[in-house]
Formats: sequence, structure tokens, C-alpha cells
Amino acid sequence: MKAAKLTLFLGLLLAVGLGLYCIGAPEDLDVDSCTVVVVGKLASVDGSVINSHNCDDGYDTSLVVVPAADHAPGTMAPVYKNALRAIPAPVQVGEIPQVAHTYQYFHIGYPIGNEHQVFLGEHTMGGNRAVRATDLSDAIMMIEQLQVFGLQRAKTARECIQIMGELAEKYGYADGGECLAVSDPNEVWIFEIYGAGPMWKKDSGKPGAVWCAQRVPDDHIYVSPNMSRIDRVDPTDTENFMVTKEYLEIAIELKIYDPASGRNFSWRETYGNVWPAFYSGWSSRAVRLWRAMMLLAPKHPGPGGYGWVFVQQPDYPFSVKPDKLVSVQDVRAVLTDMNIGTPYDNTLFQGWYVMDSTGKWSLSPMASPQPNSALMALIGMSSASARVDYWRPGATRGCSYHWVSQSRNWLPNEIGGVFWFGHDTGDVSVIVPIYCANSNTPPSWAVADRTKLNRDSAYWATSLVDDLVNVYYQLAKPYLDKVRLPLQQEYYGNQAAVEREALRLHNESGAAAAIDYLTSYSNAAMLRVESVYWGLVDELLFYNNRGSFPQ
Repeated sequence: MKAAKLTLFLGLLLAVGLGLYCIGAPEDLDVDSCTVVVVGKLASVDGSVINSHNCDDGYDTSLVVVPAADHAPGTMAPVYKNALRAIPAPVQVGEIPQVAHTYQYFHIGYPIGNEHQVFLGEHTMGGNRAVRATDLSDAIMMIEQLQVFGLQRAKTARECIQIMGELAEKYGYADGGECLAVSDPNEVWIFEIYGAGPMWKKDSGKPGAVWCAQRVPDDHIYVSPNMSRIDRVDPTDTENFMVTKEYLEIAIELKIYDPASGRNFSWRETYGNVWPAFYSGWSSRAVRLWRAMMLLAPKHPGPGGYGWVFVQQPDYPFSVKPDKLVSVQDVRAVLTDMNIGTPYDNTLFQGWYVMDSTGKWSLSPMASPQPNSALMALIGMSSASARVDYWRPGATRGCSYHWVSQSRNWLPNEIGGVFWFGHDTGDVSVIVPIYCANSNTPPSWAVADRTKLNRDSAYWATSLVDDLVNVYYQLAKPYLDKVRLPLQQEYYGNQAAVEREALRLHNESGAAAAIDYLTSYSNAAMLRVESVYWGLVDELLFYNNRGSFPQ
């Protein structure tokens, strides 16, 4: 009886712990979501153009292949609102003429990439409220819908930007300020887009969106954590800028820029509402930018020549040359970073320290770098919105999925384009290589119903591991890493041999043989990781119930 009562008590304790770390609770997280890191081909270790995306918040994680298709003349393509969330279901708000042929792409909350190695890393900026369209009967394009059309119709990054920009101008952009990192095997661009204001009408003859794209130099890296990063715009420099022709006129009409003021036009200040004080005043965004620069370019002189100073030196450059050539692993390190060992390490907060029976103070095994609001209140940590004690790290437990892509111009598209994909936050997951021409994904990776636990969904395996690790983070995270890190290194280590074999098949038997081989390899990797993580769910439940973990 005593043993039964103890088991019941431990079960209740675990339930409380899980309640404090409930899945997909963006209201407990900082309002700013998603981080993007890109690397030019001369800044990467192997010549890859690298793109990435931390998709933070509760988005659709169903990873499916939308195949290439031919379309009869007169075919119309539907336009949806809410296409990035499975619940509620997307709503059709219009349609546009379809093109004769559309390319294969990977669809998910924010579509990832297509068969031509074009990848799109997304982050939300918000921006100046004056530009937001409100009438969906006129402005109908959302960012995720533009991504679909761009990936279905473009072979290069430039072409993708032009397609998305033209569609937004013609049909109106109804979303908030958004940024897409648009990459191909040769270059990467940063595309920022806003609405044309609440009064825009489709029959006005004026563009229904304002957008600008700036090219990242080949030997540079670019980082953005939910803020506009484009400053000065030069429309005459067509090698490095693309922009809505009427971008100045729209700003003047909306009364967000006055040429008579004598102030030079700044894109990020005018449309993005990002003034110098923004960087030091918004810790969630600024600390992520600071941390990324410290990881990838710590020797850079930084703004004003004082290094990467978080406060009082806010004017970070658009892009920088890294201290050393950057790898996929380096980019992922930024996306998975928890600020451990920095002044913004949440586990250093004094409320985590408890006194034992001998009177000695020690760190609680529950100390997590990502406490939610309930646990923060329990230990006396200021709320995330106050931005006093809590610092938002690069990785967040509200992450739906994340990926890092490589586009390589010396390989056939079927082999050269790969994205390393993982569910949930990168701090607890394993990313697997998925090639851009793969013909399908496992059924368990193509479904992610968040309304109920589903053991036929790979998403739930990683998400539950994330929850369970955060019950006793200091004990469970090292246990998880003993399984996770060797498995991750195995997939990194296999890449060269797998691609050599794919290239041999491509040269000897054709593209279809290489696609079949890579699809089988990727799917096997996905299913293996899923199986390992369901096993970890059971192990973590057991050790959490005991309150101790093997050393």
C-alpha cells in the first residue's frame, strides 16, 4: 500500500511537472518567434550556400512532398489564409492563374525548398502598423502562400523574389511584416515585405505591397531574430538590391517618412520600425543577435569598433565576414543555443538555488534555461515580457521544427540540395538529411495533429522528450545527450559517403536512381530517429518517476 501511494504521489508530481511544461504553449514564451542564419558560399567550409529556420510557435509540422505538375490552360491556383496552421483549417480567400508547370517542393507550416535547391528561411518582423492591410477582400496574399507560389515557379533565388514581389503587388499583401532568406546554389538574398496600408484597394492601380531584397555578400553571414535588418536602399545597384519601385511614395503617402525632415531614408526604421534604441531595448531579439555574432564572428570589431556590445552599441551591420569558415554544425549551434555560460544564462538565476539538509546552497535539478511563466512565478523570476531576469535563447521550447539547408552548385540538384530537418527545439532533437528531390516522406512525418497525442506522429515523440527533459533538466538533459549526440554525429559523418553513392548512381543510371536511393536513405533515418525518441519517452517517464537518472 505504501509503495502504491508513493507511486501515485510520484505520478502526480510528474503530471504537475508536465503541466508546467505543457506542449506548444506560445503564451508562455516571448512573443518574438523564429530565427534565421544564412551563410554565403565563400563563407562556408565547403562552398555550400547555407540557409536555416527555427520555426518557433505552434505551426503545422506535417512535412509532405508536393510533386511537380503540369496544368492545363485556364487552370486557377487557390490562394489561402492560415495555410501555415493545420488547426483551424486553411480558408480559401481567392485564386490566381496557374502556370503551365509547377516544381516539386516540401510543404510544411512555412514551405522549405524546391527541387532546384531554392530554400526559404522565414522570420516575422511585425514592423510599422501603418502598412498593415486589413481588408482580405482586396489584399489576399499571406507570406506562406507567397512561399508556395515562389517555390512552385522559381529556379533561382532572384526569380523567386521577383515572383513573390510581383504577386504581392498585384494581389495585395495582407500579412504582417515578414522576412524570407531566399537561397540557391550560388547566392542568398534577404527579402522583406510589408503591406501597402489599410486603405489599399485592388482596383487602385497602386502596388498592394512594398518589399525590398538585399543580397548577402558571398563571404558574409547574416543573422536575424525577428527584426528588419535592411538599412540603406540603393535601387540603382541591381546586383545587390531589388525593391518595389514606389517604396518611397508609399512611405510618404502613409506618413511614415517625410523627405523634408532631412533624415536619410532607412528601410528598417521606416517600414520595420527598428530604430537604434530598438536593439538595446528589446532583449529577446537583441540578445539572440548578439549571441549569434559572438558564436560566429567574435573577433569582428562590431558597431563603433567596440566589439559586439549588447547595450549602447546597437547599430549592428546587415551582414559580416565570419572569423572562420562556417559549417552546417556551426549554424545549428546558433539555432540550438541556450545562452549557457553567458550573462544571459537563465539557469544562473538565484531562485534556482536551494539549500540542502547540510545548509549548502546548490542548483536545483529543475533549473531550466527555458522556464515558462508558471515556473518563473514559482521561483520569483520576472516575466518574459518584463525582460529583466529572463532572457530568450536562440532555441525555444515553443519551436515547431527547425532546419539547416545546403545548396551546392557543383552537384546535380537531386544531390546538391539538402535540408537537415528536426522536430521541436534543436536543443533536444536530432536533425536528419532530406534531399530536395526526394519523392516522399514517411507517413508518420507527414501528420502532426496537435489536438491529441498520436503515437503514429513523429512530431509527438520529440515534443514529448522535450517536455520530459524539462521536468528535471539538469539530470535529464545529460542523459538525453548521451543518446542524441552520437546519433547526430553519425548522420553528419555519413553524408559524404551517401552522396558519393548517390552521384555514382546518378552518373551511371540517371537521376531517378539517385532520387530513389536518397529517398530511401532519408526515410530510414527519419524512422530510426522516431523510434529512438519513442524509446526515450518511455525511459524519461521511468526516470522522472524515480526522480533520479543514471550517471
